[in-house]
Amino acid sequence: YSFSFPGFPARVGIEACGVIDAMGADVAGYKVGDRVCTLPYFYYDKGASTESLVMDPAYVTKAPEGLSPVEAASVWMQYLTAYFPISEITPLGAGDFALVTAGTSTAGSAMLEIGKARGVTMIGTTRSPAHADYMRARGADHVIVTGQDDVAARIAEITGGRGVNLVFDPVGAGLIGQYGPGLARDARVYYYGSLDGERPELPFTDLFQANAVFQAYSVFNYVQDPVLLPRGFDYVKAALAGGDLTPNVDRVYPMEDYIKAWDYLSQPRTSHGKVVIETGL
Repeated sequence: YSFSFPGFPARVGIEACGVIDAMGADVAGYKVGDRVCTLPYFYYDKGASTESLVMDPAYVTKAPEGLSPVEAASVWMQYLTAYFPISEITPLGAGDFALVTAGTSTAGSAMLEIGKARGVTMIGTTRSPAHADYMRARGADHVIVTGQDDVAARIAEITGGRGVNLVFDPVGAGLIGQYGPGLARDARVYYYGSLDGERPELPFTDLFQANAVFQAYSVFNYVQDPVLLPRGFDYVKAALAGGDLTPNVDRVYPMEDYIKAWDYLSQPRTSHGKVVIETGL
């Protein structure tokens, strides 16, 4: 995330799992030897892509039991990013509808899982019909193929004309005009990225008619909330233990192949899930 480093060189990355080697005198609740994970945070040149890391304990939590270190490193960014919108800010449940664009992304698939567990009817979008089975396996009740399907018409068909109550959108300008007519009354659009490289031009007529809210959303702000954060990681740990959430790791690279991992991430992918670097320590 480029806003987290003002210049180069910069150490990037947010997620990590490791073992505590030492602690400050005022740190409570942990001991040397505990396996812990980092939580999403505004890292400002102090990223987690390293063999050793000094972390503010506010952004640390004990690794979930029953997960390997690789799995434990993979869960917090995606699941907390998805948790707050559908569980805390706009809590949805049975009878509600949510649209997840770029549903094969890690945050998108996390939203499909969490929404499914809450009883929400989940609709995912993808550019390729080849990804539909993966999205259904992660929790999508319906799949819309952009560039092939009429997005608003499919939303109307799926929701019986009611529209979607929540949109989780990292795409940007390329889709908001297509799903805008499919917003339900008092819907909320969570815009958290620009995969197509362009900021969206808001469909104000659709927003006016639905009394909808467009929110530029970043999980980092909610991780800083002392009330919501504990609820978030308690939910994730319980849902992992109960099987509602399942870590999905695509590939693991050794630290010496760090650049190869980033090259892989930058290319179109036929498989999905997290890419994790192992330090070998």
